[in-house]
Amino acid sequence: MENFDASLSTYFRALLGPRDTRVKGWFLLDNYVPTFVCSVIYLLTVWLGPKYMKNRQPFSCRGILVVYNLGLTLLSLYMFCELVMGVWQGKYNFFCQGTRSAGEADMKIIRVLWWYYFSKLIEFMDTFFFILRKNNHQITVLHVYHHASMLNIWWFVMNWVPCGHSYFGATLNSFIHVLMYSYYGLSSVPSMRPYLWWKKYITQGQLLQFVLTIIQTSCGVIWPCAFPLGWLYFQIGYMISLIALFTNFYIQTYNKKGASRRKEHLKDHQNGSVAAVNGHTNSFSPLENNVKKPRKQRKD
Repeated sequence: MENFDASLSTYFRALLGPRDTRVKGWFLLDNYVPTFVCSVIYLLTVWLGPKYMKNRQPFSCRGILVVYNLGLTLLSLYMFCELVMGVWQGKYNFFCQGTRSAGEADMKIIRVLWWYYFSKLIEFMDTFFFILRKNNHQITVLHVYHHASMLNIWWFVMNWVPCGHSYFGATLNSFIHVLMYSYYGLSSVPSMRPYLWWKKYITQGQLLQFVLTIIQTSCGVIWPCAFPLGWLYFQIGYMISLIALFTNFYIQTYNKKGASRRKEHLKDHQNGSVAAVNGHTNSFSPLENNVKKPRKQRKD
């Protein structure tokens, strides 16, 4: 295993250059293997979980969902506020910001972005709750792609570009997650559901987030600084993929025909939430199968 780790580190160094020593020894960051293994376990759970639950009754999970969503709401709020304060203290340049130009403010950003990376591991629970509640139509290509890719991408970000221009997308995403997970938490309380009207605007906010991130990342390409261009090009490509997937989701969910086809799904509250948030509606075919099978309805 040690030889494998050394070979992997040598490969990454040759491909991406030297790693940032400021995160050396930090939990989960020294070695890529744990992050990769967690991702494989996640994908295996996505594949095998619905099969395991097929002939079992769904779990309610209502109580734990309230706690889970409240916890992620507070964590997202903490990360958003700390990132904004770090950017302000470091006098970050919107157009391009290097990774070693703001002193202690850079370290503040790095510490917060580690929590952002770790939060992507916690968010695997979104999918696990879908499986336990037998909401398999929520486990879409968009949902799995977004969750599985973010953890891995941010391992690399934390090891090579853990501050500087990397802050912007994480800041916007943390703000969106404050809205999204607070919505989830409120919708896990049945009496609150009739008053939750803003799910559509959360998806619009996500699309706006991707567009703004592309604009800000492109500024770093046009007016370069001490931030690696390769990372900027990668982020632009990744944002384009998310725009394509989320736009398809939005059209399928909110146009009149799509809305009528999904009327029953929109009544279900998944992860303590209405189905049409964060790409959780069946905008793509479920990964398990496309055949709708009748099942006993569980009363929330």
